[in-house]
Amino acid sequence: MKPRQIVPNVYLIGAVDWDRRLFDALIPLPRGTSYNAYLVQGGEKTALIDTVDPSKWTELAAQLDELPAPDYVVVHHVEQDHSGSLPMLLERCPGITVVCSEKARTMLVDHLHVDGARFQVVADGDSLSLGDKTLTFLSTPWVHWPETISTYLVEDKVLFSCDFFGSHLATSDLFADEGDVLDGAKRYYAEIMMPFAPQVMKNVEKVTQYQIAFIAPSHGPVYDDPRLIVDAYRDWAGGPLRNVVCLPYVTMHDSTRLMVDHLTAALVERGVAVERFDLVTVDLGELASSLVHAATVVVGTPTILGGPHPLASHAAFVANALRPRTKHATVVGSYGWGGKTVDSIVGALGKLKVEFLPPVLAKGMPRDADYAALDALAETIAEKHADLPPRHGA
Repeated sequence: MKPRQIVPNVYLIGAVDWDRRLFDALIPLPRGTSYNAYLVQGGEKTALIDTVDPSKWTELAAQLDELPAPDYVVVHHVEQDHSGSLPMLLERCPGITVVCSEKARTMLVDHLHVDGARFQVVADGDSLSLGDKTLTFLSTPWVHWPETISTYLVEDKVLFSCDFFGSHLATSDLFADEGDVLDGAKRYYAEIMMPFAPQVMKNVEKVTQYQIAFIAPSHGPVYDDPRLIVDAYRDWAGGPLRNVVCLPYVTMHDSTRLMVDHLTAALVERGVAVERFDLVTVDLGELASSLVHAATVVVGTPTILGGPHPLASHAAFVANALRPRTKHATVVGSYGWGGKTVDSIVGALGKLKVEFLPPVLAKGMPRDADYAALDALAETIAEKHADLPPRHGA
């Protein structure tokens, strides 16, 4: 795409990756993504804000051909989808100065072998004048790496936030549409930011001390109504959990599925919403998004070789890594002769601050007593959720 102006002399450039479907060989991208860079042209100097994934360097280079040559490149975050084109940029612009945090300087030397003489290191609150435009640098660590900074353009009230407030969303829109962006932004928060929710909240409060007219992230569209994404982040990172059970499951010979069906019906009958995911076909982004607000997680699994099915183990591993704020967890499923399925799942969820509710395991096909135990589990969950807002409530 051609450079697109956000405000006078401030341009969105970079690349839209319409066809990418997997990120970090891990994260599904059902709607692609973008690698946003920005160019700020001041009266005396020009700054490029971030670069792009190296696979899209030629697109960024073509856009730079249409704009004033940058004197500075600000590197918010060292991950290669933002910094990977830096070596090509330095070759193209031999006089350009790399502006970043001290931690980023060290990491860029290690990751990309950047010449240490090219850097201008900035600390929290430092400013850089471009003439009639001023960049102020804000330390925003752990959204989502330790070296991350954001940049505030004082005169135009633009916050360049890097991954913070981003969304994996390939779109031709310059500005975010509420009906289109929030699902992708929530997935992005769940997959990338949720493990760092306390730090996210601190950084939200830090950046919102400034008057912000636009939030310009490094993935997805620009927010010309910053309250949309700021309010969403406050809810996702610190708002109330919901009256929701997240229920990832896998079944082999239908015993576990029968139990999951019964539990789902029993929960719904008691007014508890269920978000259910077949782990054979699940999009892990949808599962992660469910974990943002679910007050309870129930893992459904058969026993195989004395332990949980590998897909259930993987789901527990993902939940443990993402560290949702969920309050309760348990296991339902079946077994043939024995094993340590429950112990394995409980151990795999060790980083979560949850109360483990009594599991329900059936030997072979479930019997009346097993269904009664599932009813009791549903009753317990309903009682635990009694004071929680509804799934789509405030």
